[in-house]
Amino acid sequence: MTVQVGAAQDMDHELRGARRNVYLLTAAQAVLGTIGPIVFSVGGVAGYQLLGDDKSLATAPLTGFNVGVALGAVFVAAMSRLLGRKAAFMVGGVLGAGGGVLAAYALFLNDFWLLALGLCVSGVAGGFTQKLRFAAADASPRFYKPRAISWILAGGMISAVLGPQLVILTKDMLAPVFFAGAFLALIPMCFAAIAILAFLRLPDQRPVTGAAPAGPVRPLKEIVLTQRFLTGMICGISTYALMTFMMTGAPIAMVVGCGFSQDMATLGIQWHVLAMFAPSFFTGMLVSRHGAERVVAAGLVILMLCALVAHAGIALWNFWGALILLGAGWNFGFIGSTAIVASSYRPQEADKVQGFHDIILFTAVALASFGSGKVLTAYGWDMLSAAVWPVTAFCLLLLFSLFIVEKRRSA
Repeated sequence: MTVQVGAAQDMDHELRGARRNVYLLTAAQAVLGTIGPIVFSVGGVAGYQLLGDDKSLATAPLTGFNVGVALGAVFVAAMSRLLGRKAAFMVGGVLGAGGGVLAAYALFLNDFWLLALGLCVSGVAGGFTQKLRFAAADASPRFYKPRAISWILAGGMISAVLGPQLVILTKDMLAPVFFAGAFLALIPMCFAAIAILAFLRLPDQRPVTGAAPAGPVRPLKEIVLTQRFLTGMICGISTYALMTFMMTGAPIAMVVGCGFSQDMATLGIQWHVLAMFAPSFFTGMLVSRHGAERVVAAGLVILMLCALVAHAGIALWNFWGALILLGAGWNFGFIGSTAIVASSYRPQEADKVQGFHDIILFTAVALASFGSGKVLTAYGWDMLSAAVWPVTAFCLLLLFSLFIVEKRRSA
């Protein structure tokens, strides 16, 4: 009896500590997570105004941001091993503030490539922020992990509202240097996050024990050439690239192409980011109940609806409706595809397969954000949404083929 009481007290103490860390990480996510919405609300338009006659490079600063996110995912792992996760996340906050300063300074100097560098640094901070949900899960008992991740997602929804509202409040603060104020708003946000993170008490990362290997470790080539892995990777990368392709160009199309105010474009990004995060509370349940392949297919159909709404006209509702559907389609498509990929390898193969996958993913996303400006300048908004059709059709064909093959195999 005494042993049971002691074990219960230890579990209660561990749960209280986990909740404390999760609440702090949620607050940090809500604050640091504003970097992405702020950058995507004004980064493309800010780049557009710095260019001369050739506007096709307008989205290059946003490409810099996406490259920074990829680099941040690598740097945060290295820094976590060197300094610990708490210190690494605080370094990410410093980088976020530094990127905001560089971007604002670039606008004062009318320096396009310095703006791209500033957003790249901000992207590195965004890569650090992506790891907050893993820290919340790793610091929690097994039964509390799903709720911990849900809390972090809730923090992301706060970011989706807070970031665009900061843009609306600060974009004209330093007029006639427009948008510099929005980038400088990253400074107090990032330092507020650093102050929050200072109260974390994260346990050391512990290796998983007690699990026997599920089989010999296969060569990377053998794993990535399986139909299941290729289908999951192609569907996930296509979904993410399409989302980036349209989202990057949308504010420029609204403000420059159709004459809407920057506030209207910013609110469109707000609704888009909310749609990216909100379904996450039940997407995992849908994957468990209906299968990852069906969830991915649903996401691809939603992306097709996004293209239909975008094709239907250039009224405000068309842009906002398309952006909302774009976010929801990304959520279903990417989370479902990630589940397919995760089921294609064994636990001891995870590191090398995930690394390979993420290199291809972020390369495709960076190319999509860069190509968005080129296509928008040359062909207009309609061509951005037209790209959805062949890509989603190809992915649906891959999913159908996988379904047929696996059904035959199980028969």
